[in-house]
Amino acid sequence: MFRPEKDFEEYGMFIFKYLITLCGNEEVAEELTQETFYRAIRSSGKFDGSCKVSTWLCQIAKHVWYQELDKNRRRKEEPLWDHGASDDLENDYCRKEQTMEVMKAVHVLGEEAKEVFLLRITGGFSFREIGEICGRNENWARVTFYRAKQKVMEEVGRNEM
Repeated sequence: MFRPEKDFEEYGMFIFKYLITLCGNEEVAEELTQETFYRAIRSSGKFDGSCKVSTWLCQIAKHVWYQELDKNRRRKEEPLWDHGASDDLENDYCRKEQTMEVMKAVHVLGEEAKEVFLLRITGGFSFREIGEICGRNENWARVTFYRAKQKVMEEVGRNEM
């Protein structure tokens, strides 16, 4: 059963961390977290308890994020992912090049592997939390991350040669 106030206290930071993993911007993640709980309250009658509340909230958050992406694509705004300014242009360029190579490698992963990899690397979520977000168990998250990491390392190594 969904209890808005209690569940916001319990899962608010969890959902915020999940959204910041997706968008990389604290302000946007905060707004999307609020939107997630607003939509959860509106559709609380549809929650049948077949999954954990946190899993249900993560699904709502993911849909809110996808809608935000679509809205920004239509407006052709600047990307939501802001890496900040760097004093050293050469290091900044090298870091962006490395990030670009890794993200290209991540792009070839399947949807589940991509999500697990990004949640672990950029969001710092534990395997237990990732399993909970994806509606799976901790062991599944570990294995999926390991396989995704191997594919990314393989792909980046292939591109450097």
